[in-house]
Amino acid sequence: MSWTIIVTVLFILLFLRIFWAHVKANNARTEAFRNLAPKDKLAVLKECLLNNPTEGNLQNLSEFLKETGVDFDTQSYKPLIERQLALADKKAGLDQWDALYLEQGVWMDQLQPLEFKEAQAALTSGDRDTYISRSLEGISRLYSDQAIEKALEQLKPDYSKAEKLLLSYRDLVESCQNSKADDKSLEALRKKRDAWIEDLLTIEK
Repeated sequence: MSWTIIVTVLFILLFLRIFWAHVKANNARTEAFRNLAPKDKLAVLKECLLNNPTEGNLQNLSEFLKETGVDFDTQSYKPLIERQLALADKKAGLDQWDALYLEQGVWMDQLQPLEFKEAQAALTSGDRDTYISRSLEGISRLYSDQAIEKALEQLKPDYSKAEKLLLSYRDLVESCQNSKADDKSLEALRKKRDAWIEDLLTIEK
């Protein structure tokens, strides 16, 4: 079992704890949404699309990217929407869902969290502390194992804790691969993932 499917199963608890309650999955035009920072809007729109695969949510993401000047082919996600709906209709097995979520995670990570843009600007200006904090925030919003590990590798020269975080993440992935899919096992993984994210966002000076 890959880590991606566990992330998807537990996304409400893990990724949108701060602001998910303020935005309905099918509505990106509420006042609460409009008041979010652009980086949070992007995170919400990606989660909405993952968990409510509709043309409307894809269009909301497309409009946001256009407004922010990001050139990205969102229509390439349509086949993934169709597969997600088809799997739901035929009550597909875990392996098929897992394969789909892996592809969805890779697609989502092509739209890098905007925290990374802020991090690069800080690095250019010589603000090391902001570079590290924004990088870590961006990592917390990635989906695929490859993207997370790559981002931590890139951070290692400037942040010694990145090595520890990389090793503990790999341990987390191994735990997932060896885990059962029952409620008790998923709850244990959720707690371990929560602890990793808390450690990720606890910056060491």
